[in-house]
Amino acid sequence: MLKGLLVDYAGVLTDPDAHLLYDYLRAARARGTRTALVSNAPGAGPGAKAELAEYFDALVFSGEVGVAKPDREIYLIAAERLGLSAVTCAFVDDSARNVQGAADAGLVGIHHLSVPATLDELAALFS
Repeated sequence: MLKGLLVDYAGVLTDPDAHLLYDYLRAARARGTRTALVSNAPGAGPGAKAELAEYFDALVFSGEVGVAKPDREIYLIAAERLGLSAVTCAFVDDSARNVQGAADAGLVGIHHLSVPATLDELAALFS
């Protein structure tokens, strides 16, 4: 059973229909799913982090943890910050290389191609 959802920012949460993903994240957290942002960005300012806190239990930026996607360690760090094992988490990214990195770390990988397709896959996995 999946208990955690890790999501990339650029390419996923910047999609034109990303508001639907944000709605999903809010609802998933309300149902008890733990959520994390996993980004290869150097970090984010306090204002951005405060805005993201509404949707994520943990924020993992490669510039802050010293490892970047697709290195398996960044996914393990994110799962650990959620208090979960990697095998109980799914990861969404628009880069197939990053999805493969997550799968290599034991997570369920979801290759984001469109918001509707990603939401359908999440609904099936987190039903």
